[in-house]
Amino acid sequence: MELETFKFDIDGDGIAHAVFDVPGRSMNTLTGQAVADIIAISKEVAENDKIKGLVVSSGKPSGFCAGADLGEMGNRSESASASQSEDEKLKARFDQGFALNKTLRELETCGKPVACALNGLALGGGLEVALACHYRVAANDNPKQQFGLPEAKIGLLPGAGGTQRLPRLVGVQEALPLILQGKSFDAEKGHKMGVINELASGDQVVEKAKAWVKANPEAKAPWDEKSFKVPGGVVHKHPGAGQVATMSNMMLAANTYGNYPAQKNILSCVYEGIQVPIDAGLRIETRYFINTQQRPESKAMIRSLFLSTQALSKGGNRPEGHPKTEFKKIAVIGAGLMGAGIAYVQAKAGIPTVLVDVSKENAEKGKDYSRRLVEKDVSRGKSTQEKGDKLLDLITTTDDYNDVKGADLVVEAVFENEELKAKITQQAEAVLGEDAVFGSNTSTLPITGLAKASKRPTNFIGIHFFSPVERMGLVEIISGKETSEATLAKAIDYVLAIRKTPISVNDSRGFYTSRCFGTYTREGMEMLAEGIKPAIIENVGRQSGMPMGPLEVSDSVGLDTALKVTRATAEAMGQDIQKDDRTQFLAWLVEDSGRVGRKAGKGFYDYNEKGKPEKLWPDLNTRMDIKVDECPPDLKKELTNRFLIRQAIEVARCFEEGVITDARDGDIGSILAWGFAPYTGGCCSYVDLIWGIKPFVEEAEKLAAKYGERFEPPQLLKDMAAKGEGFYDRFPPADAKQKAAA
Repeated sequence: MELETFKFDIDGDGIAHAVFDVPGRSMNTLTGQAVADIIAISKEVAENDKIKGLVVSSGKPSGFCAGADLGEMGNRSESASASQSEDEKLKARFDQGFALNKTLRELETCGKPVACALNGLALGGGLEVALACHYRVAANDNPKQQFGLPEAKIGLLPGAGGTQRLPRLVGVQEALPLILQGKSFDAEKGHKMGVINELASGDQVVEKAKAWVKANPEAKAPWDEKSFKVPGGVVHKHPGAGQVATMSNMMLAANTYGNYPAQKNILSCVYEGIQVPIDAGLRIETRYFINTQQRPESKAMIRSLFLSTQALSKGGNRPEGHPKTEFKKIAVIGAGLMGAGIAYVQAKAGIPTVLVDVSKENAEKGKDYSRRLVEKDVSRGKSTQEKGDKLLDLITTTDDYNDVKGADLVVEAVFENEELKAKITQQAEAVLGEDAVFGSNTSTLPITGLAKASKRPTNFIGIHFFSPVERMGLVEIISGKETSEATLAKAIDYVLAIRKTPISVNDSRGFYTSRCFGTYTREGMEMLAEGIKPAIIENVGRQSGMPMGPLEVSDSVGLDTALKVTRATAEAMGQDIQKDDRTQFLAWLVEDSGRVGRKAGKGFYDYNEKGKPEKLWPDLNTRMDIKVDECPPDLKKELTNRFLIRQAIEVARCFEEGVITDARDGDIGSILAWGFAPYTGGCCSYVDLIWGIKPFVEEAEKLAAKYGERFEPPQLLKDMAAKGEGFYDRFPPADAKQKAAA
């Protein structure tokens, strides 16, 4: 038996030991070769009379298995032959999708005991392999030990028995939230639930598993025993289990608005599969798995939320040919909310940080932000006081720019004022080394303009954080006209060092994220001006997949800020703001009614003491002529299209103007920065996969004819539609461009 991803031996007691160890990788994944090896191992165990049982473990210190190789799986799913009939294609897809399920079931019923020794991660397909074993021993001394079925988070469902074995093991009520939400759990919780049979120290898990195999020669899976009953009862026979299914369906509809097919199919898998023998249940699961895998939402989510996010989080958009920068000291200038948050994430990443403000007292107030976060983590058991003290010791507060000397990077995080930023640039550069990078945290001010204050514009770059810094995973890096590739590479190294995901864009007012984000709130204002009832606008906004309705988002940003921007934009375009209904409506809210948004506890919404929206302000209707107070399906569809297509059109304009050049940056930026509907995979995938380029352009043109030029597709989109190109064809990842050029 020749194996590529497993090491295999048989000890003197006849216990076979299969060690999962994919060559050249730090973590095991279920590749096609790994599945082939499991098939071979299963056959060997069943047919070799010398083998009395099997123990499966990992040869990787990182853990057992992180799940399926999604990149490879995506390639396989597109490999059907054009000459095959639809029935042949369906059968081929089923056989391909059922391969691992069939293999694990054969292993489970091989007639010999099978145990799994777990130390580290066992996620997705990794946990499903473990669930197909008769006994599971997990390390109780590994803080990184983690189990779960996270497939739903990226638009898939567990396809190797997870929807069938977990409910049979712990009951439908316990299993459903874990599968639907993709929640992970540790060894202790797994043991309490019954997923893990035994806990042991990491260096003992294999021996404990072998001992169990030796002592249980007649082992079977619980569901293969004649006396087996599902914990908590079968859905169609037990009132409690039936109630769980009904409530789960209602909660799913309330939380997903029908946008996420994976979750709906998971419910169907569990509900249908639990009522039949497990062999039939596994076939049901495979059918739903294939159905889900073929959906555009699944393809979009896998591409963006897994593959692209993973690539960018490893520096996939970093220019080649520049040495990696190790940051020994970074200065943050401005100890307000943003600067304080930036200092915290740097210190948390182990980087010595100088926090500068106009006075030592102000800088200390900025450090208090880190102190509060540390105290919270310690009180919740997420950190220790010792670790917290070490983090705080890395932050030095000062009002003296001489303390900035020796910094590899400066991040300026003061108010959006060009004169102030210019002054700070000059003060910092006076003490910086020749190779140091100066980064400005700005959300709208053009970097090329700010760089005029610099003596070294090639070393000047925009580094746009999002608030709250410690919770937001994205950083937008903006290159000005003179920013060098070496500076861009260092900025990306910095973002990776603080464990965030970088996107790279070029200079423009509002750059990429701020510019596109505003289209959602403005479309909400357009609907308001048309007389559409505010509650309809908000509900459709959320149902379209956005995290908040557009009016609530406006409240969160600040209606006073929105009024200021609206007036500035109208003035720049030569519009008479006295005749603009939207500007006058905002002025009435802010200046006449004193409603500036969430920060004041009142805006479009009334807010409670915790800053949570309680209800839309009833007096809104007194200022409006409500013309639409019902929302039938056709209107809901059109409003949804208006919200999402308007954003995607602005994204396309950014590509046309060269503000953004990589479709991955476009997708990840739209999801992580402003919450564009995650089920679409982001704005680019929304066009490419959810609509298709030609239908998208046609729908945009219909909306433009009805609502105005803001929906007019740019020439870029029309050219792409004529050629049948998507964003990932026209703006592929940098490494794909390099391969094409070679």
